[in-house]
Amino acid sequence: MSLALIPSPSQGVWYLGFVPIRAYALCFILGIGFGIWLSERRWRDRGGEKGVIGDIAVPGVIFGLIGARLYHVITDWQTYFGPRAVKEPYRALFIWEGGLSIWGAVALGGVGVWLACRRRGLSLGAVADTVAPGIAFGQAIARWGNWFNQELYGGPTTLPWGLEIDQAHGGEPGVLYHPTFLYESLWDAALGFGLILAGRRFTLRHGRLFALYVAGYTLGRFWIEGLRIDPVGGVDHAVTLLGLRINQWTSIVLFIGALVHLWVTRDKGEDEDEDTGRIVVPASRDDASPGENGR
Repeated sequence: MSLALIPSPSQGVWYLGFVPIRAYALCFILGIGFGIWLSERRWRDRGGEKGVIGDIAVPGVIFGLIGARLYHVITDWQTYFGPRAVKEPYRALFIWEGGLSIWGAVALGGVGVWLACRRRGLSLGAVADTVAPGIAFGQAIARWGNWFNQELYGGPTTLPWGLEIDQAHGGEPGVLYHPTFLYESLWDAALGFGLILAGRRFTLRHGRLFALYVAGYTLGRFWIEGLRIDPVGGVDHAVTLLGLRINQWTSIVLFIGALVHLWVTRDKGEDEDEDTGRIVVPASRDDASPGENGR
């Protein structure tokens, strides 16, 4: 019988006295922390002020967590509500049990970042291009929380890197599964490096590097999502439309949207930065000269 290269974790929660330390939450915290650290370094390299990304990240993370959970609950509402619910409604608030969607996180988190940028007089496009690689690397780290929760795995496989899932989480004895969490983690890490290289090689401003992140992420998420067997939108089966899962359709829509943005902004040059902007140093600063804005 094949041995799992990736065994199930023996536990996902540790206790300091009566305080639970959950691996799922730790992975998300590490991912967010690394993303902020990298984005802060990139912002400073562009001439931005120290601490700006950290300040902007606060509303971004708060809004993002709310959006991540909302998307999960809305798309998997039957898990918590209705006659076939397998969890009590109040457990929709238990984010440590899993169920934080990147779609909702980026969408509502973007609203929080936009509000912070507007208050500071900074360009949302400049910030988005700066944080894009950090988001990708953050996702790569956070995905390991799914391993500790034994969720987001694919169908059975005989590949040597098969993942072991215990019966309590839907696995069967002697059966190995596609480690889709690992596939996405590796894809996101590769995407992060690719974005950094693309940003150095090409002039990708006006939110174009962020659009490239969206296109790259959704491209990988589409095929990885197709390997998954966990229910999304239903209790004992995934809701599909024309043979595709909900998250695959979301990937298609966002991928097309990213390509449209890249096409629409293809002719925008550096001389347009003052108007449409990638303002890194706010124009309201007394010591800001015209040459400092847009750097």
